[in-house]
Amino acid sequence: MAKIIVSADSTCDLGEELKQRYDIHYYPLHIVLEGKSYDDGVDITPDDIYAKYRESHVLPTTAAVNVEEYLTYFKDLTKDGDEVIHVNLGSGLSSSHQNARLAASELEGVYVIDGQNLSTGMGLVVLEVAKRVQAGLPAEQIVVEVEALREKCHASFILENLEFLYKGGRCSAVAAFGANLLKLKPQIKVDNTSGKMDAAKKYRGTFGKALAEYIADELKDRTDIETDRIFITHSGMTDPSLLDKAVELVKEYQNPDEICITRASCTISSHCGPDTIGVLYRTK
Repeated sequence: MAKIIVSADSTCDLGEELKQRYDIHYYPLHIVLEGKSYDDGVDITPDDIYAKYRESHVLPTTAAVNVEEYLTYFKDLTKDGDEVIHVNLGSGLSSSHQNARLAASELEGVYVIDGQNLSTGMGLVVLEVAKRVQAGLPAEQIVVEVEALREKCHASFILENLEFLYKGGRCSAVAAFGANLLKLKPQIKVDNTSGKMDAAKKYRGTFGKALAEYIADELKDRTDIETDRIFITHSGMTDPSLLDKAVELVKEYQNPDEICITRASCTISSHCGPDTIGVLYRTK
């Protein structure tokens, strides 16, 4: 019997447990390091990227999935008559969505959604697709419903330092130096109409103090947050106790049914570096 297959770019950062629970297929974006191309999360990890950076101060570049790759992938998933709903990294960040749409236009039964977000902000969109598939809704209805709620999926992160953003050319030396000098920990918010990122607040002091203030700003006294699931997503923490602190604060301010701790993919981590952490959630 034909079914609907849920698929997503590897940048959705849902982690293995949720991936298995909802039977989600991943397609990896590409990581290019010292002239060699790797598949995100398949033959390279964020820790590999950090090790190479410590060794030689070389950062990778990231590359979208091309049309032919998506076409081959979608053909394989639909060869037995199944349908596919695929969610992409926000189109404001990558050409992957446009390439997936071009591939889908050549096939029957392939639906492509612009996640308009990144990391588990995009992952929240993927889960909305998966829940509706499990409920037995038809593909076209799922796409309409999910596209209507993308702007209720919120993503932001706080960074311990700007080293990777600076080395990757995403902030100036002056900004990086000033942040370090003043012990500023910047917050990056994602525009959930496109997936583009921009600086928001700046927190001063230790990373632990800044993290606590950031989580309070995001969650405290909020009555509009869906409390079935909140994500804490990070790029690898030098001090793991900060994850425990983040969990305590999320419970204190919202006490959701499920707190999911996930690790950011190579694509995300290569831009922000280690010691980046965020709380990601849906609103009503």
